[in-house]
Amino acid sequence: MTTPHDVPASKFIDRLARYLRENVDEVQPLPWASFAKTGNHVEKQPQNPNWWYTRSASILRKVYVHGPIGLEKLRADYGGRKNNGVKPSHATKAGGSSIRKIMQQLETAGLIQTTKPHGRIMTPKGRKLLQEVAGDLHKEIVKTIPELKKYQGE
Repeated sequence: MTTPHDVPASKFIDRLARYLRENVDEVQPLPWASFAKTGNHVEKQPQNPNWWYTRSASILRKVYVHGPIGLEKLRADYGGRKNNGVKPSHATKAGGSSIRKIMQQLETAGLIQTTKPHGRIMTPKGRKLLQEVAGDLHKEIVKTIPELKKYQGE
């Protein structure tokens, strides 16, 4: 069985984002999402109109790979370098609102669940979805690069 560990993360996240946009009605950008910055370290809002789905897919993958994982760890992961002008730059966390709302939407969809006090983990439904998407992606990648067939998870 192919898992998200077996395929390139960027291609997997793009495929999963497309799946979430087309098939999961619970994951929808909120009205303010097109105007909001993703954190203190960025100057503008995301330029990709589908950034909400990409971030949702990325969070879902992180929960699968690193779970149980909480909001503060995800804020640190999506944070970046804050430009302080002439003063030295420092690391800063990303904004928590969009990450929190996405995790709540993924919970409503039944893909992740909360385990107190550890954070969020995958549900069997979410694990199955990610493995199916990874399997389809792996089949496509093997058609273009046959050498990768030996990396198929069993």
